[in-house]
Amino acid sequence: MSTDFSQYDAVALGNMIRTGQLDPLELTEWTLASIDRLNPELNAVIHRMDDEARRVARHWQAEIAAGRADDAVFCGVPFLLKDLLAEYAGAPFNEGCRALKDYVSLVDSELVVRQKAAGLIVCGKTNTPEFGGSPVTEPALHGVTRNPWNPGHTPGGSSGGSAAMVAAGVVPMAHANDGGGSIRIPASCCGLFGMKPTRGRNPLGPLFGDLGSGIIYEHVVTRTVRDSAAMLDATCGPELGEPYGLARPAAGFATEVEREPGRLRIGFINRIPSGWHESTAAHADCVAGVEETAKACAALGHDVAEIDADTFAEPNMVAIFGARFGGFVAHVMRYWARELGREMTRDDVEDATWDWYQGALNSSPGEYLEAVETAQLFSRRVAEWYAHGNFDVLLSPTLAVPPVKIGAFTPSDDAPGQWLVDILNFVAFTYAYNLTGQPAMSVPLAQSSEGLPIGMQFIGRFGDEATLFRLARQLERAHPWVERVPQIHC
Repeated sequence: MSTDFSQYDAVALGNMIRTGQLDPLELTEWTLASIDRLNPELNAVIHRMDDEARRVARHWQAEIAAGRADDAVFCGVPFLLKDLLAEYAGAPFNEGCRALKDYVSLVDSELVVRQKAAGLIVCGKTNTPEFGGSPVTEPALHGVTRNPWNPGHTPGGSSGGSAAMVAAGVVPMAHANDGGGSIRIPASCCGLFGMKPTRGRNPLGPLFGDLGSGIIYEHVVTRTVRDSAAMLDATCGPELGEPYGLARPAAGFATEVEREPGRLRIGFINRIPSGWHESTAAHADCVAGVEETAKACAALGHDVAEIDADTFAEPNMVAIFGARFGGFVAHVMRYWARELGREMTRDDVEDATWDWYQGALNSSPGEYLEAVETAQLFSRRVAEWYAHGNFDVLLSPTLAVPPVKIGAFTPSDDAPGQWLVDILNFVAFTYAYNLTGQPAMSVPLAQSSEGLPIGMQFIGRFGDEATLFRLARQLERAHPWVERVPQIHC
């Protein structure tokens, strides 16, 4: 067997391990050696868990020998955990914040409990911006993470460390979460598949129930569609008392991947809806990507129609999301003040985090609840578009511009505030669906004129990941992106 394990996805590796074709410790050692080789250039893994990974690999060796691994779909497969929200007991946990540089997790998050039960071996923690507050991964605490396709460019954020390692072939998939696009953004920047599930599909317990009134979502970034579907099968379903918990679907998502999508009605937009940003223009390469993707969907037999982007206009969209995300940051600051036993200060966090925090402190509870309600009314309008227009899926660029260069969003005294305007333009197509709760996926179907990946975003009806998975698998067969890899690759 080839020792280049990067050619296999997680489902294939799990199958090989369970059937005795591959030893989990051998695969783990290969993964750790790959981190040794590639991480110095990418700076994606910030905490190594080599000894723990070897211990767990030996555990799965014993489970396989005893015939107790049949239900672990990812039995013995190496994995990386983003250093944000999801905790692994006994491992460092920083969330990109210098105030937490010495913190060690006390419990496993429920998501991690389920990942472990599925057989995954966590080999390390990946870099993230402070509290996930940026669409690029450049925290002061751990430094810049770079894109394997071009180290001068960002892998995106906030799951940039995870995406960089998956794109480089070190692991077939890695943990990611999404509070404004943070699964889809790095998937787009790194040429990966990234599904943001429906609100409530994956658990946030036991430490959290409602983060930002439902704008935070947990899942993974992957190279293949079936890995994402199988991972969602392994982790989805409510805990007791889950505020937004959705029941597990009768048919697993991995089963849906094997089904044909049928003839879908797909609407597409190629400019930013009014109110989502001060500009409505997307980069020419992103517009071209949508137009080519629309043609590709039509060629597969779907009914595809261009939609007026202002069907989804919302004059207060930026303010609505700002209130929700600012509330999330304020909650995080208060949470860590309780955990650390002291107030968080200006010296504990980066400038942008402090500004979000102060903005939240200067707003009223009524203003926050007004933002929640306005978002709910917008969600109703979007749902009506699907129902009354008989649409199944909406297509747009994932990002309004291709992957930006490292440092593109660094504040400048020459243009105060421009960095935030540029960030909002970058993510203009993603954050609305954190508000509506719909499933949305980034599919690696396009490239920029510079050869960098550009993701295409497909948004489904609330609760309908199944349709998205079926469509994604159809596109994956027709346009096999897994064959394209960056120069920095295992």
